[in-house]
Amino acid sequence: MNSLPRPDVILTHESDLDGLVAGVLLKRLARKLFDADVRIEACNYNYWKQREMRERSAWVTDLCFEPRLDRPNWVVIDHHVSDTPPKMASLIHDVNKSAGLLCYELCQQQGMGSPQLDRLVHLNNVADLFLEDDPDFVLASDYANLVKIYQFWNLLALIDGQLEKLLDHPLLEVMEVKRRIENPLGLAWSRANITEITPAVGFVDTVIGNTNLIVHQLLERQETHFPVLITLFRRANGVMIASFRSRNGEALKVAEKFQGGGHANASGATLPRSIKNVGDAVNFLRTVLNPRKDAEINSLESAFSNAEPAGR
Repeated sequence: MNSLPRPDVILTHESDLDGLVAGVLLKRLARKLFDADVRIEACNYNYWKQREMRERSAWVTDLCFEPRLDRPNWVVIDHHVSDTPPKMASLIHDVNKSAGLLCYELCQQQGMGSPQLDRLVHLNNVADLFLEDDPDFVLASDYANLVKIYQFWNLLALIDGQLEKLLDHPLLEVMEVKRRIENPLGLAWSRANITEITPAVGFVDTVIGNTNLIVHQLLERQETHFPVLITLFRRANGVMIASFRSRNGEALKVAEKFQGGGHANASGATLPRSIKNVGDAVNFLRTVLNPRKDAEINSLESAFSNAEPAGR
């Protein structure tokens, strides 16, 4: 622990509870070790792929370790699968633990644990690793849905940066009602509104309910023949987010075609700003995932446009 360098920035994933928990815990750890208020920078996957790593020192969490992070005085605390062995950076890695749990273990080594954090980190771990057999799985999904609904910075501001305030938060009542009433309605509607993108990828339209749980149920119950399902979400700033889900590791490979990332069965990507609605997004998904087909269509269209007019 004493070998941890003082970070210039803490970099975390902005799109889920794990990134929130891990980032805030590292901020506390930096304050404890260095008496410093280190800035958190929360990144979506597309921004992360393009971000320049200019800092002399950084702590990175809930973002996959890759060669450009292998720098002196950089520390990565993560659980995504990575094929890159560290040479200069410090890597704290365990695919069987959430990033939040890995960061909490570092905090516990400094005597920063508490029963409240024990409980919150457990719920985050269950939700992020999708531990369906855990008795707290349904409740943990409600906690994770808080970030999906209210977004990273809004939720962090609401709790004034104090993770403990998430426990038994009044907004969880909203999540419970949404789950109980909206999910069955949303599942029935989405089941009837799945569109083929490719023979292996389907787009699931959603109107209400917890999108992650709805898609999980579609895959779990084998109610669709597509091994990968995509859902779309529009942020308040108009940016369209694509979420990819599977059961046998196919989702990440598809997300990477859109400069996205995440877990093998749960990944995401930010679509170009030029895409303003679901129809545009579906067309874009098809264009990227069916390049050969689109090339053939364009070739045919070009051939027809250049053809001599038929004789009379």
